[in-house]
Amino acid sequence: MDYEAILYDVSERVATITLNRPERMNAFSGPLLEEWEHALRRSAEDDGVRAVIVTGAGRAFSAGADLQATGADDRVLMADKNAGERRNSLRYTVHRVPQAVQYLDKPYIAAVNGAAVGAGMDMASMADIRIASDQARFGMSYVNVGLVPGDGGAWLLPRLVGVQQALELIWSGELFNAAKALEIGYVTKVVPHDTLIDEARAYALRLADGPPVAIQLAKRLVYRALNQTFQEALETAQAAMTIVQSTEDSKEGPKAFREKRKAVFEGR
Repeated sequence: MDYEAILYDVSERVATITLNRPERMNAFSGPLLEEWEHALRRSAEDDGVRAVIVTGAGRAFSAGADLQATGADDRVLMADKNAGERRNSLRYTVHRVPQAVQYLDKPYIAAVNGAAVGAGMDMASMADIRIASDQARFGMSYVNVGLVPGDGGAWLLPRLVGVQQALELIWSGELFNAAKALEIGYVTKVVPHDTLIDEARAYALRLADGPPVAIQLAKRLVYRALNQTFQEALETAQAAMTIVQSTEDSKEGPKAFREKRKAVFEGR
């Protein structure tokens, strides 16, 4: 696929997806969603990629749905459709991205460079780690236009900041800054705007140097445990440990430690 609404780059085993509609604050269009989904699946299936960064071009991460969309892009809003068509429209448009994220076992890092509001904030919430520019702004702005979180926000946000804080953010629809995002645990780090991509990339590179099978299985264990009993989580961990103990990387790690050198993990 040729990309027009996003940029896609792979360097040193880190893929970077850049939403590239800066003139519309990277608001969703049909092509942007299709290309974003494709880039995520491409990253998942590429053994040369060990970590993925998503960010935005210009002054926004993403403003979510394009409220000024017309013509072909109006399929994101489905303003002229009936209730049944609107319900199904989510599945075939904006939900293509979270479905692809669920398919991505590799570390997924959001470098939030600016405004992440509405479904744009939901998309940031899907990342495993969020690193924010000090110029970033966030908001669950659905209520301001009479809507509910439609892109997984009602599932994601309580797991990140707790039920009470999530409801406050969803019900108020207010914008909040990067400092508050750090305070409530929504982001892991706030950095100067000019160093955001460097910081996110440095973090991704550290993960890319690690044992990919172990990192990917650890990610699966964490997310599956959210919906498991403790006993079920232990049993899942037993199966995952059996897999990683059969890898060459599980031998390389202890060997490098004994030899007092940096381990070289090959992903096998």
